[in-house]
Amino acid sequence: MLDKMKKTLIFLAIASSSVVFTGCDNNATSNKNEKQDITLWIAPNNVQEAFWSEVVGEWNKQPDKKKVVFSTIPAAGSSEEAIMNAIASDRAPDISENIFTGFGSQLADLGQIVDLSTLDGYENLIGTRQMTDIMENWRYNGKNYILPIYMNPVLFWWRGDLLEEQGFSEVPKTYDEVYALSEKYTIPDKRYAIQATSGRNWWDRWFDFIALYYAQSDGKPYIANQQATYDSQDGHDVLGFMHTLFSKKWTLYDFGQDDPLVTGKVLGAVRGPWDISRYQQQYPEILKHIKIGPMLVKNKQDKPHTFADGKGLVLFSHSKVKPEAWEFIQWVFSQPKFDKRWMELTGMPPARADLLTNPFFAEYYQQHPYAAAYAEYVNVAIPPVSSGETVEIQRSMTQMIEKTAFNTATPDEALQQSVKEVNAILKH
Repeated sequence: MLDKMKKTLIFLAIASSSVVFTGCDNNATSNKNEKQDITLWIAPNNVQEAFWSEVVGEWNKQPDKKKVVFSTIPAAGSSEEAIMNAIASDRAPDISENIFTGFGSQLADLGQIVDLSTLDGYENLIGTRQMTDIMENWRYNGKNYILPIYMNPVLFWWRGDLLEEQGFSEVPKTYDEVYALSEKYTIPDKRYAIQATSGRNWWDRWFDFIALYYAQSDGKPYIANQQATYDSQDGHDVLGFMHTLFSKKWTLYDFGQDDPLVTGKVLGAVRGPWDISRYQQQYPEILKHIKIGPMLVKNKQDKPHTFADGKGLVLFSHSKVKPEAWEFIQWVFSQPKFDKRWMELTGMPPARADLLTNPFFAEYYQQHPYAAAYAEYVNVAIPPVSSGETVEIQRSMTQMIEKTAFNTATPDEALQQSVKEVNAILKH
């Protein structure tokens, strides 16, 4: 994988020789180096731009601190592509956010980012922000290259009004409870108990198989020591659950463009914190009836693990202002007022374990009960496994689910075939 990424960088270096990023000509680059500002790239969306505008504005008021200049990640096919192009053309920033574990591991393999745990003040920052346990799931080869900014646990949303019509006062929490609900509610081609799969894309596996696997396995990784580990009893239980739903026609593989939770075509579906604002704006009457429940498991648990759609920031190895950039990072994330402001602007839970116990956040969560439901799961929400082969791994998982859904292989066969494919991928 390292050789493959090195070849990618060489290719990008050649290809990008004719590329000129907006506002970044050679003179601008030279001036930037002379001024030695701290450069920060952020995710290209309005709410995060608003957040960083406030934070950077406050930092830059300090006359004795090196100025921070931030901009959104340049337009490209993806943030990852834009950053790789920037590295190849020697135009990368000092700091970039919007980094997920898979891409972070690629950058680490290439020696492009700093192991933050080697820097002075790291342990104090992690302790201050209540991240000690969280950081364990962000480690790569025993090191911490990414400082997670936010953690979006994914949970099941249920139509409480429709559940009550079927005589269910509580949301389902186990496979058997979903089966019982399915038997009562399902009318083929009209309505189903749950949406079991989130889509056909590789990233959709985060919101179905991987989330369910984390729950059933008590948070165990699906890749460990460069080997697939989901050919386990937990993996068989999860895929068996999905197979039962498909074989009995209690769900569909594809529900089309309309949100089936809104139309009532399903009673339950996996949703993230970002869906709260979407429903508030588009479906406020439906949101009033939503009940949020845990990820499903075979046997009831107090608080099952789940997948975390989380991203963080990295400090690039080439930076000529590492001490100052690291000082800025510590300044931001050691102050809970910025995490509170982050919540207010983005609606996404900061990556800290004390969201519901820290009095500083109490008022926010009292006013935002749906957000509080997600905050409860931040400390048991796990990001994707750190692997440079994330896309290939999850494409194999997609094929595994499709074989199960369309009955072209038994669940055991599909699982074993996927694990074999993934192990072959990881050996390269």
